[in-house]
Amino acid sequence: MANPKFFAAQAFLPQGWAESVLFELDDSGSLLSVTPGEAAPAGAEIAKGPVLPGMPNLHSHAFQRAMAGLAEHVRPGGGKEDSFWTWREVMYRFVASITPEQLEAIATQLYVEMLKAGYTAVGEFHYLHHGPDGRPYDDIAEMSRRTLAAAETAGIGITQLPVLYGYGGFGAQKAGEGQRRFFNDPDTLLRIVETLTVASRQDPQVRVGVAPHSLRAVTPETLDEVVKGMTALDPTAPVHLHIAEQMKEVEDCEAWCGQRPVEHLMETAPPDQRWCLVHATHMNAVETAAVAASGAVVGLCPTTEANLGDGLFPAENYLAHGGRWGIGSDSHISVSPLEELRWFEYGQRLAWRRRNVLAGEGAKASLGQRLYGEALAGGAQALGQPIGALAAGKRADLLVLDPEHPEVGSMPRKRLLDAVVFAGNCNPVRDVMVGGRWVVQEGRHRAEERVQTAYLTTVRTLLA
Repeated sequence: MANPKFFAAQAFLPQGWAESVLFELDDSGSLLSVTPGEAAPAGAEIAKGPVLPGMPNLHSHAFQRAMAGLAEHVRPGGGKEDSFWTWREVMYRFVASITPEQLEAIATQLYVEMLKAGYTAVGEFHYLHHGPDGRPYDDIAEMSRRTLAAAETAGIGITQLPVLYGYGGFGAQKAGEGQRRFFNDPDTLLRIVETLTVASRQDPQVRVGVAPHSLRAVTPETLDEVVKGMTALDPTAPVHLHIAEQMKEVEDCEAWCGQRPVEHLMETAPPDQRWCLVHATHMNAVETAAVAASGAVVGLCPTTEANLGDGLFPAENYLAHGGRWGIGSDSHISVSPLEELRWFEYGQRLAWRRRNVLAGEGAKASLGQRLYGEALAGGAQALGQPIGALAAGKRADLLVLDPEHPEVGSMPRKRLLDAVVFAGNCNPVRDVMVGGRWVVQEGRHRAEERVQTAYLTTVRTLLA
């Protein structure tokens, strides 16, 4: 545990930048008090640079970290038809033989990378449940436990989201062989959820929710069953769902039921503040306003969405309606919260050919400050954890920026987040604390070499 008293010359608090901030921590790793305008008391630990809240990463498929770069080639016959759906076939082939030990090695490497980049909690949207032949392991939650073990080794907070995946398309179409490791019925999936919930009940770094994969992989009946089952176990548990990521998904949904995916969800299973709708890329104006009004969080993953050719989220309209959102690294083509925030705005600039699109009408706060602050709040809500702010009662998850970094050392505080988000490519994070414990210091993770060695061995074996 870090020193119970921690002092920062500058810190980004819910009300904005503050000077001379004293943090007091309890034994569980939460913040007892956060007081600006204080002198550094004798014996207090002193931050070496400006302090930010750690960023929640609300959407991760950990195993995909090891396949980043494997789908960046033209398919036989030309590249015009390459899409999310052809990328998915590469993913199915890659995932076919991953063992539990290999998954843990991959996830641990990923979570170390997240921490070094400034993510301090992750939502693991986990659908790799069973053995290569599709049969469950003796421990039905074996693969989920491996990602929890990886999070513990790395020292990152985690919201584990076991995925219900039952079908290959809208209308309960039969799934393909490439999906056999993902399948569960609601009863089996809820057994996994209950097992993990009981096992992690005393761990403040772990939360368990549920993730119906997508409307194409569940039916209205199985969606209802698993959400009701999760609610019975934990009435406030997060519920995450992929939706409207691709135009083909929208078209297939309309062909099945005559409605667009978000339109259909709003009518059959209206989301609320527990829900995170991941991607929601292709929404019309009515759907956009409805999602914003629901209180749900939209999970945006701009680098993955760009890599897969998904399209651009209707961000300006959504934010104008007060919509909540957060960021995730999804397939881990990039593991950088700053790059996700940067490309959230840059995508809109390219679409609309304007600058500072997401600053809002008459905005007084800096764009970087708005993006960082809203992503903190949305990510914390989506993960169902007391994080995302430096305030009493929140977990002590924080970043210390490197004062020698070109942007950090040169900018006045009111422009610091603009510079950090939009300028340069060097990681500005020096130190990282999660739950009151230092996990990264001077840019190094405590287990970095050991974790990387295991990861490299794993990936070389898989690619061989």
